[in-house]
Amino acid sequence: MNKRLRKFCTAALAGVLLAGVLPLGASADEPYDVYNYDRWGEAIPSQAGYIADRSVSGEDLGISHFTNPSDIFRDDQNQFYVCDKGNNRIVVVNTEWSKVLNVLEDFTMPDGSKTTLKNPTGVYVSPENQLVYIADTDNSRILISDTKGNVKLEITKPESEVYDQDLTFLPQKVLVDKACNVYVVLNNTTSGACVFNPKGEFTGFYGANRVEQTAEVAARYFWSAIATEEMRDKMKASVPSGFSNFDLDAEGFIFTSTESSTQDTDRVKKVNPAGYNLFADYDVIWGDGSSLWYSGTTYATRIVDIDISDDGMINCLDLTTGRVFQYDEECNLLFILGTTGDQVGGFKQVSALETLDTNIYVLDAGKNTVTIFKETVFGSIVHEATNLYNAGYYEEALGPWQEVLKRDGNYRRAYIGIASAMLKKGDYAESMKYAKLADSPYRYNEAFEGYRSEFLKEYFNILIIGALVLIGGGYGFHKWRKKKRTQNTAGKEGDAQ
Repeated sequence: MNKRLRKFCTAALAGVLLAGVLPLGASADEPYDVYNYDRWGEAIPSQAGYIADRSVSGEDLGISHFTNPSDIFRDDQNQFYVCDKGNNRIVVVNTEWSKVLNVLEDFTMPDGSKTTLKNPTGVYVSPENQLVYIADTDNSRILISDTKGNVKLEITKPESEVYDQDLTFLPQKVLVDKACNVYVVLNNTTSGACVFNPKGEFTGFYGANRVEQTAEVAARYFWSAIATEEMRDKMKASVPSGFSNFDLDAEGFIFTSTESSTQDTDRVKKVNPAGYNLFADYDVIWGDGSSLWYSGTTYATRIVDIDISDDGMINCLDLTTGRVFQYDEECNLLFILGTTGDQVGGFKQVSALETLDTNIYVLDAGKNTVTIFKETVFGSIVHEATNLYNAGYYEEALGPWQEVLKRDGNYRRAYIGIASAMLKKGDYAESMKYAKLADSPYRYNEAFEGYRSEFLKEYFNILIIGALVLIGGGYGFHKWRKKKRTQNTAGKEGDAQ
């Protein structure tokens, strides 16, 4: 009953704060309410991990304005490539976002002919060969060129039995792995990404999503098992949602995101070389935990882009709310930033995001700008603790986690971190305390096992002696009662005679 009451009170307070009735001192520098989720999955006010610093337009950079920009990418020289879809160009910007370094809009084919882009939607620069890969959507191709616009290779629709020839070839996003294999996201297939070898030859599909296991799907499986062949032919097949974007981490793992608002399965994946989702067994909610909590508006998260930062943070961009959800490499939610609106830090139609060091860059196809978010002091402390924790330095992370709790007593991730640090130190009682506050049964059970083992080890001799005393006492009492009973019996027999 107490837990239910606490949950109700917390939710009620969160609702009042988020509605703007009470001031949010923790997020006074942000033009929107900053929140996170507590151990019960309720939205609560929180400290800001990032603050919107400024927005940059094409005019700010000395060129014509961006028009419906669709993608942004940072290369290994920390230069940014903006896929300016409406202007059919790729704009290269310096690290500080103060000037344009290059504009790629006219390209030279290997035979010397000229070509241009037509509504490009994706761009990627390979650190292995320094070539620019462009998803030239309405030209139905992947264009591969050097940084001066000299085309090295053009990838078009595969002529293969594996690829359905009735499908069009409209590339949306492109990615290149360390072996220079090319991965292409299409908008008309659920088989995963199209894969091409470095020569541009089609090799198959990779990383398809699983089918959402709903009651409807389960019923369809049941009826198909008992139906005739003719009936099965008329049944509607269960198909997964195709993923919409992807990114590559420093170790070479591909992360995918799915924009579907109706399917939760494989919304975000970390895919190994065999195509298996390493997050399949994780109990994690990507995006907002509820479709109804803010101002009475019903919505569903639609993750339109994903970025893996150099330190392994997973950043997911929600098209519906204009928010960035940042998770650590173990899928623990760290921060939520951004919103919809006209203010700096608010968006009309987010389309892509990128990171550099401690900054997050969000591309807005509605405002035709890039907004730069900078890390706050609170954010830097959380990231320091998180990086130490994920590297296995639990005790070293203890100090930063304690500082986090001083600044935000509702920050659940800190309780988990402290519980783990105390467990590592062998302070099982404290570990149990913080694990309980974090509502983390797994860590509580680990701490309890250690506490029980330590208790038994410390009091083993006393327990053994006590057990022996009890056994000896019980045995003596039993002998005494037996002797007493014998004496009473003998006495009664003597009286009878």
